[in-house]
Amino acid sequence: MLFNAVYDRSPHHRVAQQALQQAFSDNAGVALAWLPLIGFIRVATRSGIMPRPLAVADALALVHEWLQHPRAQLLQPGVRHLDLVSRLLLEAGVAGNLTNDAHIAALAIEHGAEVLTFDKDFAKFTGLRYQLLS
Repeated sequence: MLFNAVYDRSPHHRVAQQALQQAFSDNAGVALAWLPLIGFIRVATRSGIMPRPLAVADALALVHEWLQHPRAQLLQPGVRHLDLVSRLLLEAGVAGNLTNDAHIAALAIEHGAEVLTFDKDFAKFTGLRYQLLS
């Protein structure tokens, strides 16, 4: 979602950008997690993915900007995190590519946050509040 919000050639750019702006203006605030933030830096600076990748300093500056926003909250795993991740993966019946998604879902469940995503796989996680963007 973060990559799509920044990369203006993404087919999901407009929707992602609006969703991110709305999240930052919401009184409830916006929940961020390290995995998507680091993933954004990885994808946004990679020349094989981006025809014009961001400079590392520019990608890092965006992450700093998001984290320093007055309504931003950085979610950290709590004591129940492994139990939640385990439950989500066992219920889904698979780990592999769903492992990172399960980690994000567990963070959201722990903190009562909603995941904004273009990824339909988040529907596999019971108890997760998510918004499928399109």
